[in-house]
Amino acid sequence: MENKKVSLGDKVIMRKPHACQTNLWTVTRVGVDIKIKCENCGHEIMMERREFLRKLKKVVGVESEKE
Repeated sequence: MENKKVSLGDKVIMRKPHACQTNLWTVTRVGVDIKIKCENCGHEIMMERREFLRKLKKVVGVESEKE
């Protein structure tokens, strides 16, 4: 399994789109569980890290790299 680093505030794309037809999410909690928030409708989902990494397509941007 590929070891992907995910930190608070990252923008991620999941494999399947949400019911509101977007697959762009923001990471709002990192730990054993990962909490993500839909960028389109604001719905929040919490899932286990292993499940999150399996459903993750790619990390798009990092919120904390603002200058």
